[in-house]
Amino acid sequence: MKKARALSVAVNVLCLAIVCSAIESPQHTVVHSESDFEIRLYRTSVWMSAPALDISFEKATWNGFHRLFQFTEGANLNFSRIPMTIPVLTTAVPGAGPLQSQGYYVSLYLPVKFQGDPPVPLPELNIKPYEFSSHCVAVRKFSGFAKDERIVKEAEKLATSLSRSPWAESKTGRGYSIAQYNTPIRIVKRKNEVWVDIDAPELGCKSVGVAAH
Repeated sequence: MKKARALSVAVNVLCLAIVCSAIESPQHTVVHSESDFEIRLYRTSVWMSAPALDISFEKATWNGFHRLFQFTEGANLNFSRIPMTIPVLTTAVPGAGPLQSQGYYVSLYLPVKFQGDPPVPLPELNIKPYEFSSHCVAVRKFSGFAKDERIVKEAEKLATSLSRSPWAESKTGRGYSIAQYNTPIRIVKRKNEVWVDIDAPELGCKSVGVAAH
């Protein structure tokens, strides 16, 4: 019960933070666009990442975000308060099947102020910074709430779109990620995305290896 209350408080504070302040997000350039997906070139940046071994995407996202939220609220060796950013990115670790997962990483982009020297998280949070190397990401947008069944369907739709494109063989094999941009209290016009890393040198994208979370 205590953990549930703490998470509820974290969500409420997050909601206030997102409503009342400007939110930073990682910089990117759209290098290709079609009706059902686009390809973005993201710049190199530093994120904070929390492993979550829950089978459920939804539970993993809450588990990881709760620890990341504590970090932003000052649970770090610097006692620094870190402004919230968007999106919250939940990455599925590839499992036995094409869309199955062995676990997840929940990641949060660090504001520009902290990119060069990220605060050190408290050890008990089990989170750490990682470099999001500059590369291309195929993105499919979808609305509503990102639930377990829904994200699989959206990931399948993106995979189908890519299979019919010049980038059918360009996926890096690093699984897929779900980017969420809204607070839980927002009901309508919600923004979510499926991300798949691709290798597209003809679009100016560098090849990336296995994510170093």
